[in-house]
Amino acid sequence: MPETWAHRADLAESAITERHAQKLWMLPKTNMAVVAWPPGLKDKLFWHWHYWWQAQYLDCQVDAAMRRPTKTRRRRILQTMRTIQGRSRGRLTRNIYYDDKAWLALAWARAGQLPKNNGKVSSKRSKVLEDLEFDLLSGIDPVVGVLPWRTGETFYNIPSNATAAMVFARTGRLDKAREIVDWIFDNLVREDGLLSDGVRMRMSGPEVVDKIYTYNQGTVLGASLEIALALREDVGLAHDEPIDSFENSERADASMFYITHIRAIVQAIALEMATPQGVLLSPPEESGEGDGGLFKGILARYLADVATRLPEDSKENIATKKIAARLVMQSAESLWSHRLEGDGLPVFAAEWTEDARLPHNYGLGPASISEAVGLVRIDERDLSVQLSGWMLLEAAAKVSAAMA
Repeated sequence: MPETWAHRADLAESAITERHAQKLWMLPKTNMAVVAWPPGLKDKLFWHWHYWWQAQYLDCQVDAAMRRPTKTRRRRILQTMRTIQGRSRGRLTRNIYYDDKAWLALAWARAGQLPKNNGKVSSKRSKVLEDLEFDLLSGIDPVVGVLPWRTGETFYNIPSNATAAMVFARTGRLDKAREIVDWIFDNLVREDGLLSDGVRMRMSGPEVVDKIYTYNQGTVLGASLEIALALREDVGLAHDEPIDSFENSERADASMFYITHIRAIVQAIALEMATPQGVLLSPPEESGEGDGGLFKGILARYLADVATRLPEDSKENIATKKIAARLVMQSAESLWSHRLEGDGLPVFAAEWTEDARLPHNYGLGPASISEAVGLVRIDERDLSVQLSGWMLLEAAAKVSAAMA
C-alpha cells in the first residue's frame, strides 16, 4: 500500500534528522548531516563533511518534499543548501572531483523545482547551479570528449560522466548529454550487459577499468531516461503517447536507441545484481561502508524513475517497468525486514539481505583500539548507509504510489 511505504520513508527521514542532522558549528539557521552515528569529535565539528554525501542528503530531502510538501521540509532544505555553501566557503566549484559537483548540481536543480509557500515554482535559475554546470562543461577533455574523474586525471569514468549527462539533459544541453552517454555505450558495455567503471588512458593506450558498481548502472539508466524523454518531447510525442503508427515510429527513432539500452541494463541488473527474489546485491568490488554505502540506494532511485517514467508504448517497455518496480519493491521489503530499531526509528543494514547491526559498544570489553574509545567500525554507523536506506524507501513510496 502507498501509505505504508510513505510512512516508512517518513520514519527513515526522522531517523536521519534525529541522529545526523545538526547545526554547522552551532550557527543558527544551518543544517548539515553528521557523517557518522554515534559521532566522534571531528564528526561533530564537521572536520570531515563529505561534499557528495551532503548532496545525497539534500536529494533525499527533496524526495520527501516532492512526495509530501511541508513548510518544515522546505525550511530544512533551504538551510541545508545555505550550509553546504557555508561549509565550502562559497566555493562549491573548487572541489576537484567532477562527480561530486555533478551530484550537487542535480540535487540543487531538483530543490529549485519545489513549489514555494505560495505554491509557485521559481523560474529564476540559481547562480550556484549555473556555476556548477559551467564548471562541468569547462572540465570536458577536448580530446576524449568526456569528463575525467577529477582535475588533472586521465581516468574517465561513469560516476562523473553519467551524472553530468543527467545535469545537461535536465538543463537543456541535450546534444552534450547525448555525446557523453554515447561514449559510455561505445566503450563501457560488457558482454553481460552491465557497465564497467571507466577508461584509464595509459601510455600504451586506453585501458578499460572493468569494475562493476551498482550506482554506475543507476546513473546511466537515469541519464538515458532523461535523454529519451527529452527527444520524444522534441518531436512532439507526449510521455504516454503510443508508438502505433509509422509516423510516430519515425519521430521516436532517436529516443529508441536509449530506451533499448535501458531495457538491456535493467535486464542485466535483474540477472547479475540481484537475488532470485529481486533484492539488489553489492558486487564484490563494492564496499558496504563509506562511499560504497550510497551505491545501491542510487541505483534504486533511478530504477524507480524507470518504473514510473518510462513510456508504456510497447510490450518491452511495460516488461522493463515491471522488472524495475520489482527490484525496488523487493529490495525495500528486505531492507525493512532486516532493520533494527532504536527509540522507535530504523537502523538499516549495509547489505539489504542481512540483519542490521547497531553501531554501539554496549559497555562490553574492548576488542580493539576503536572499541576502546567507544567507536566500533560497523558499516551501519555511516551516514551513507542510512541515506541509502532512506533513498530506497523513497523509491518504494514512489513506485507504490504509481502502481496504486
